[in-house]
Amino acid sequence: MTRETEHTGRQGESTRGVAGLRAAIAAERRELADLFEGLPAKAWDAPSLCGGWRVREVVAHMSMGFRLSLPATLGELVRARGDLHRMTDRVARRDAAAHSAGELCAFVRDNAGHPWKPPVGGFRAALGHDVVHGLDVTAALGIDRRVPEDRLRVLLEDVRPSGLRFFGVDLRGVRLCAEDVDWSYGAGTPVYGAAQDLVLVAFGRRLPPGRLRGAQAGRFTGRG
Repeated sequence: MTRETEHTGRQGESTRGVAGLRAAIAAERRELADLFEGLPAKAWDAPSLCGGWRVREVVAHMSMGFRLSLPATLGELVRARGDLHRMTDRVARRDAAAHSAGELCAFVRDNAGHPWKPPVGGFRAALGHDVVHGLDVTAALGIDRRVPEDRLRVLLEDVRPSGLRFFGVDLRGVRLCAEDVDWSYGAGTPVYGAAQDLVLVAFGRRLPPGRLRGAQAGRFTGRG
């Protein structure tokens, strides 16, 4: 088999180990809560990069793991006939309608230190969940928030074929090249962008036009 990836860069010192990851998660949630609280009212009904969700659905989803017990989560999954995506979509829409923007912000802030983790991936995946959904909001709204590099490094170092398949990302013939950190992934025609925008590509998002460069950039921007 040919080597499919080239990956450079080191994980940031502040995010090494469980304690470092949990500190990074808590900081990310608090910073995002600050940002969400400052959004104008109309922004909450603006579309995000997360397909079919407005900003309010994204923020509601971010706190689902804090608010639903395991039995409640399993019950929702049963009602969705085992379809995780259907379940999370229904819960996000329900909770976005049931809670004010202020309440949704408080759920994120008040649970900054909550030990929730996705079923797979541990605290690294939990950090990815928060960072990517935060970017779903800021990139869609054109807010120039820069995710700290040490947090991005954790996500960049976890880019791998299994994750790309899960998010339906096709990188055949493409090499993702970060312009602001020493990192690349893949083989083929270079697509250049900020590291946090390339993280969004790896998580299956389509970016607003103009955020990526290269002959194949159009594969990952616009509405498709």
